[in-house]
Amino acid sequence: MTLRLICASHTPLMDHVQTDPEVDRQVRAHFKTLSREVAEYDPELVIIFAPDHFRGVFYDMLPPFTVGIRATALGDYGIGVSGGDFDVPEDLALDCIRAVHRDGVDVAMSYRMQADHGFAQLLMLLGGSVDCYPVLPVHINCAGPPLPPFERVRLLGESIGAWARDIGKRVLILGSGGLSHDPPIPSIATAAPLVAEKLIANRDATDEELKAREEANFELARKLARGEGDALPLNPGWDKAFMDSLADGDIGVLDQVGEQELTGIAGCGGHEVRTWVAAYAALGAAGPYRSRRIFYDDIAEWNAGMGIATAELESDEKQRPPADAALA
Repeated sequence: MTLRLICASHTPLMDHVQTDPEVDRQVRAHFKTLSREVAEYDPELVIIFAPDHFRGVFYDMLPPFTVGIRATALGDYGIGVSGGDFDVPEDLALDCIRAVHRDGVDVAMSYRMQADHGFAQLLMLLGGSVDCYPVLPVHINCAGPPLPPFERVRLLGESIGAWARDIGKRVLILGSGGLSHDPPIPSIATAAPLVAEKLIANRDATDEELKAREEANFELARKLARGEGDALPLNPGWDKAFMDSLADGDIGVLDQVGEQELTGIAGCGGHEVRTWVAAYAALGAAGPYRSRRIFYDDIAEWNAGMGIATAELESDEKQRPPADAALA
């Protein structure tokens, strides 16, 4: 048994909005290095904690946590569009659900999970396709308030981590989301009736509607980079402090932070840090770990506090290459 972790921000703007070429090169170089490390590790199971952006999960049925027993990539923003189905080991998914229920954590299940870029992008960057490795997709509601409290997110992670510790496989834990960013996701509490209905159930959106939504996201990021628009600025100080807290083992750092407070600090997209909390809690359930920050930059053009971190159990004797190896 061995477990490793990679947490990273995702951003569908990487291939659509140009940023500083050197920053772009660094981000892609780090992911390329990590992809080689993952291939060498050859995980027998990847557990990915990720959000949805009202593309596959809607308010008509929005559990706080859902395990996908079968899952398909939606291909939004062109990410994972040719990947099709995730390679989900159904027996393991069901076994995990039973274990989590025994631990007192209520988790839903889906035999038809529709996974957007929140799931697909990190798998694409690390493996080249959404079915590159056997994967257990775990959706955490980070977009549709009321959101699950951080204490419950930690319990979810701890339960899944304890289960993963005992299945006797090489497991890679991924947290996909955050850090600070403020995408144009409307609130159902204040939305006009037509917009509210789209948040409740918009699975049949037209191609033109989806394209317009993506273009609006691109334009918001361009305005953010120019210091214009209404989006909350990125918060690099908070992002790095949060990453450091998890690296130091302070997984409960956000337990007392309310929804509105966090929105004001890190934007509505900042709630995706729940995926990082779940991932680190899962690794921590298997034993003490060591973690390091691989990369951070506040990339306004991508509307992303872009962070990448890795961690492994202290009992894992295999050492990683130097932190600057990706830039060689």
